[in-house]
Amino acid sequence: MNWIDILIFIVYMAGMLGVGFYFHLRNKDVEDYYVGGRGMGRWHIGLSVVATDVGGGFSIGLGGLGFLIGVSGSWMLFTGFLGAWLSGVFLIPRIKRLADKQKFFTFPEVFRHFYGKKAALIAGLISGIGYLGFTSSQLLAGAKLASAAFAGLNTSYALIVMGFVAVIYTVLGGIKAVIYTDTIQWILLMAGLIFLGIPLSWVAVGGWDAIQAALPDEFFSFSNLSWQQFLNWMVTILPIWFVGMTLYQRIYASRSVSEARKAWIIAGLFEWPIMAFMGVGLGLISRVAYQNGMFEALGFAAGSGIDAEMGLPLLLRTIMPVGLMGLILSAYFSAILSTADSCLMASSSNMMHDLLQRLFPNAITVQVAMKASKLMTFLLGVFAVIIAMQLTEVLSLMLYSYAFMVSGLLIPLLAAVFLNQRNEWAALGAMIAGGGTTIILLILEINLPYGLDANVFGITASLLSYLFIYYTKNIFNHGNSNL
Repeated sequence: MNWIDILIFIVYMAGMLGVGFYFHLRNKDVEDYYVGGRGMGRWHIGLSVVATDVGGGFSIGLGGLGFLIGVSGSWMLFTGFLGAWLSGVFLIPRIKRLADKQKFFTFPEVFRHFYGKKAALIAGLISGIGYLGFTSSQLLAGAKLASAAFAGLNTSYALIVMGFVAVIYTVLGGIKAVIYTDTIQWILLMAGLIFLGIPLSWVAVGGWDAIQAALPDEFFSFSNLSWQQFLNWMVTILPIWFVGMTLYQRIYASRSVSEARKAWIIAGLFEWPIMAFMGVGLGLISRVAYQNGMFEALGFAAGSGIDAEMGLPLLLRTIMPVGLMGLILSAYFSAILSTADSCLMASSSNMMHDLLQRLFPNAITVQVAMKASKLMTFLLGVFAVIIAMQLTEVLSLMLYSYAFMVSGLLIPLLAAVFLNQRNEWAALGAMIAGGGTTIILLILEINLPYGLDANVFGITASLLSYLFIYYTKNIFNHGNSNL
């Protein structure tokens, strides 16, 4: 890579650190640090939501799907669009008003309000661990991109660089730094793809005729995937809009119900169709470039083994001229950091507010709460880098992290907020059964019926557990009342 590209990239990274330091000087308390003072508008929130939800992991992951199956990969983000619409219509009006009244900081506090301390503690643990894994997946996405773009840079060194920048500005600035940098990062990504990535790659491979000639017809079909794959995406991604800690932080940070709902509309439309088709489209073009031998000089001749998620980074490295390479890399790193920082903040607030402060209420006073929160964020960031160093594949880790949270938290949340069916022991049983089932199935790598995802069985186990405990206790209590 030319020194001009490296300089552009360094300036970008320094700018992100500068934003973190700016808000470090202006954050007054933990309410500023974790929920941005509860006064932010629709555009900052909306762009931050889509930047967090799509981010670099899905950007690289979408490229991998486009490389493997073509435009059908766009259905993955359709589930995000649907989730944004449903949560904007049904969830936000209930949660935002409750959060403003109760001064919530985290998603598990919803469980604390409806179910009690034990349920909130388990929810905090599930959410904290899930988002720690998701942070690791984003850092791994950045390392893959960097190692493909910078000759001689291995994944471990790339992880250290990515981790340092993401962790430091998140530690310093808190949620305000996260949301404002997300806005900048998403604008950079969209501009980079629309004005640089797509047109230059389109020309480089020879335009539509060359693309159509290089790939079979199924790459241009919306049915080039199984119903099982679509269902797996649906039950893994859509529900995260109801149980995602990063999303609740942004609901709490919005200045009103109306602003939050409009932010969710903005986010949903950016996810699908805009980002969905741009992401898989670039992945599809990278498949054409690979088959036409454009990656041969980089050690990936046509027909040789290649990680599908490396196709897009290799395409960018191949086609981008001096100067523009630094800009497009900054755009993609923007997407990666926009998700990594949000997930790190979510995990930090779960571990600090829902676990440490609840288990040891006298250990952290108001005077040291800010310093303790920043220390927790830093330690979790370091741990996320260590986890990422042990992994090789981005999209699966992201979906596993989603599945872990969804299978444990979705059913109790729906029961409490929408069905008014609340029982602490039923919620505890559902969380343990759902999350436990999913994790056991994933760890044991059991071949599941019909190729369904472990999350399908986790949610089913959570639902059955909730219903069994809830109605058993009701019958028991009714029997006692008649004695």
